[in-house]
Amino acid sequence: MIFDKLERKDIVTRIRSELPVTEDVHLQFGNCHIQVQSNSGTVISGLKRYFSMFITQPLPADRIISVHQAPDISAELPFTLKQPDPGKTRIKEEYLDIENGRIVRKRLTGMMFIFGGEDHVAIGPCMENLNQVVNFINNRYIEWRIFQNGLLGHAAGVRIHDKGLALAGFSGMGKSTLALHLVSKGADFVSNDRLILEKTDPCVWMHGVGKLPRVNPGTILNNPDLKGLLSQQDHRRFSALSKDDLWNLEYKYDVPIDQCFGDNHFILSTPMDALIILNWKHDNKPTVLQEVNIARRRDLLPAFMKSTGLFFLPDRHDSIPDTSEDFYIRFLKWSHVLEITGGVHFESATDACIYWAQHGKTPPR
Repeated sequence: MIFDKLERKDIVTRIRSELPVTEDVHLQFGNCHIQVQSNSGTVISGLKRYFSMFITQPLPADRIISVHQAPDISAELPFTLKQPDPGKTRIKEEYLDIENGRIVRKRLTGMMFIFGGEDHVAIGPCMENLNQVVNFINNRYIEWRIFQNGLLGHAAGVRIHDKGLALAGFSGMGKSTLALHLVSKGADFVSNDRLILEKTDPCVWMHGVGKLPRVNPGTILNNPDLKGLLSQQDHRRFSALSKDDLWNLEYKYDVPIDQCFGDNHFILSTPMDALIILNWKHDNKPTVLQEVNIARRRDLLPAFMKSTGLFFLPDRHDSIPDTSEDFYIRFLKWSHVLEITGGVHFESATDACIYWAQHGKTPPR
């Protein structure tokens, strides 16, 4: 049994011995180099397709991740259930802290992830759940960034007119949709859902994650640059739905940035000049962009604050990140913070963001 001893080194050594890796791919995220190894050429081919914009030549790696294609391993371990995030009901993960490491199991797919120290291992039906392998790789990068004194934020990111804009919003507000509207207007894409902030003199940098944006059909129907993502049949089917039905539809498509917008539009890092928080509603009121004092508007902070989650494991006690409101406020004092209120109108919001990027002030009402 692979899990007959609950020591990280023993488990990892056993997995790598029984399912030896044969192929690899090298990825470059900013100044972080990641080598992904696997016993499956099919898995490596899938990762090369997904991370095509980040493939690099072999270099000394900051992280080495081994991905092992195997049947679902039903290990009888004393897992603890990971309670769902606020607003969610389904329990998707369970975990077990072991000596110098952690095991996370995906309850719906049987995928298991073992990590800690220098060991980073995924095992299970990897090809059938390549999205979870992608997320694990990105989480290893996020952890590496946090170890460099980074602060995790829940936001999309773009750069337009040499201004870096982080786009946050409460659940379902449409930050990815707004980001893609801005890319259609000439912006570079930085990140879809996670940003890691880094304080450098004299500003804050935001570092994105190599994750393709996932959008619903309504976003695709209203952005001509994305029209190729839908078949003619799906286009007709989704076009027949109401605006509200489209907004609430739980059906997602990956958006390949290079295919939809051309090469060199996924840049991963840029100074963060502004954090824009979506706080609008579905009504006919005009869309308004206004600057706020985040120290006085702490009610907006939860839209941007993000827990490091199960896949972050401090390497020592003093590396536990500060995730207090006050710490976020200290980071954000180096950038402008703006709020979008009124009705949900993506064209108006896009124009307002571009105006701010060009002029450094909110558009006249």
